[in-house]
Amino acid sequence: MAEKGKRGFAGMDQEKQRAIASKGGKAAHQKGTAHEFTPEEARAAGRKGGQAAHERGRAHQFTSEEARIAGRKGGQHSRASRNSPAPPPEPQPANAAVPESPAEAGHPNHEHPNHEHPGAAPGDAAGVMGGLA
Repeated sequence: MAEKGKRGFAGMDQEKQRAIASKGGKAAHQKGTAHEFTPEEARAAGRKGGQAAHERGRAHQFTSEEARIAGRKGGQHSRASRNSPAPPPEPQPANAAVPESPAEAGHPNHEHPNHEHPGAAPGDAAGVMGGLA
């Protein structure tokens, strides 16, 4: 049997795949159906990606100087955000309906903070990242 080449999305170069995926992500955000990570989900996904990078030897190894600079930037950002007042809320028309819950706002998966994702094992962040790591 003849060997099949990559077709469709898999056959495109990585730059073209990224451009298409970017358009899809932007459209989902405009439509209001994009997934928004909770801080817990973001931490789990970042931890998983970092562990995978270290296992594969692809993780960036910070020098002590780079670590010092990064830590200083983080501390400055953290202090600045604590000391700055919150931005004022955007004005809403008097007749604007305010959704009662995240589900009514078009985010059905945000009813419960520990919701599962399609394709993920219970408690696994793989479904969040689409299996990338």
